[in-house]
Amino acid sequence: MFVAGVVAGALLASTAIARAETRLTIATVNNGDMIVMQRLSSHFERQHPDIRLNWVVLEENVLRQRVTTDIATRGGQFDILTIGTYEVPIWAKQGWLAPLDDLPAGYAVEDVLTPIREGLSHDGRLYALPFYGESSMTFYRKDLFDDAGLTMPAQPTYEQVTEFARTLHDPANQRYGICLRGKPGWGENMAFVSTMVNTFGGRWFDMEWNPAIDTPEWHRAVGTYIDLLRNYGPPGASSNGFNENLALFANGQCAMWIDATVAAGMLYNPGQSRVHDKVAFAQAPVGSWEKGNAWLWSWALGIPSTSQKADAARQFVTWATSADYVGLVAEEEGWVAVPPGTRASTYARAEYTAVAPFAEFVLAAIQSADPVKTTRDPKPYIGIQYAGIPEFQAIGTQVGQTIAAALTGQVTVEQALKSAQSATERTMRQAGYR
Repeated sequence: MFVAGVVAGALLASTAIARAETRLTIATVNNGDMIVMQRLSSHFERQHPDIRLNWVVLEENVLRQRVTTDIATRGGQFDILTIGTYEVPIWAKQGWLAPLDDLPAGYAVEDVLTPIREGLSHDGRLYALPFYGESSMTFYRKDLFDDAGLTMPAQPTYEQVTEFARTLHDPANQRYGICLRGKPGWGENMAFVSTMVNTFGGRWFDMEWNPAIDTPEWHRAVGTYIDLLRNYGPPGASSNGFNENLALFANGQCAMWIDATVAAGMLYNPGQSRVHDKVAFAQAPVGSWEKGNAWLWSWALGIPSTSQKADAARQFVTWATSADYVGLVAEEEGWVAVPPGTRASTYARAEYTAVAPFAEFVLAAIQSADPVKTTRDPKPYIGIQYAGIPEFQAIGTQVGQTIAAALTGQVTVEQALKSAQSATERTMRQAGYR
């Protein structure tokens, strides 16, 4: 009887422990830094034996659709969301995100770079914590440029980039003059195309919220974009987003690539890049207007207000975005692999700057990015590669699909922009802007 009682007591105790366990469901994007976060999260679970993590890792467009649907319908499927500077202010205003006030002193929120912190705030309160931050830049193969007698300026123009791409394009040897995002989506092809529109003198809307898509500036920007990819890009460019182009460049198949600064850590990493010793960088190209050519973004971790496990979720998001986590990645993966663009302390570390020749450049790009004064003519919205209004997610995705259709030759640029203008006018009327 005594033994049976001990066994029964042990079973009851183990059941109580199991019941006390909190399971968090985390939605994140399948980018390299997030894959590392998932792998290293075992450290967090060892430190918090009462918390277990359930990961839902998705392609970027799918992630955005899933988390938007879930939070807008208050579905409660996720306890932690990977979101960015577009969603956070809009969702916080709707009351969909839990504020992240009174963070632990050891978190050192003042260490977070000001543009990143402000982009993840609403009415002066943080609603998500940055996992990494980024602007955009031009990556290129220094060896190919040297062999061809070419010199990349610190600030190239799109005219120069076109000439470089023409010279270095070698499809017979599976090397392409330039790689750019072609996959449709407001955060995929349109993140890049929007910066081209800015620097060619265009904008999404005028000050009366009239769409400004079927304009000479958009025609020049989109025409240049499509000419570059059709003439000097890889086959199937309309299917390539950030991850696909990263793989192409790291494998030595792109002479140039204009994309997120976060890729620098992967391209300079000998364990991930065949061209780690051949890659160089410059600013994102400019057109006729020398602003708005480089974006500002942060992938961040937020907690939906519907979560019943907010305390445990808060413990994880502070752990994964802390300076201690940066140190853990450095220890496990090397300093070149640490999440960039969030903390001043990262850029103060000699260990980081010694292996990251791009560090000072990236820091300056993020600190100088201006989401307000971005376009040649005034605009009524905040954002560089997006317009910070709730309707933009649908608008940007629809326009992205139309431009992808022009890239594949299903429609002309003229037809694509006329269609995009009409559809966006209709959306803005229905939303009450007109």
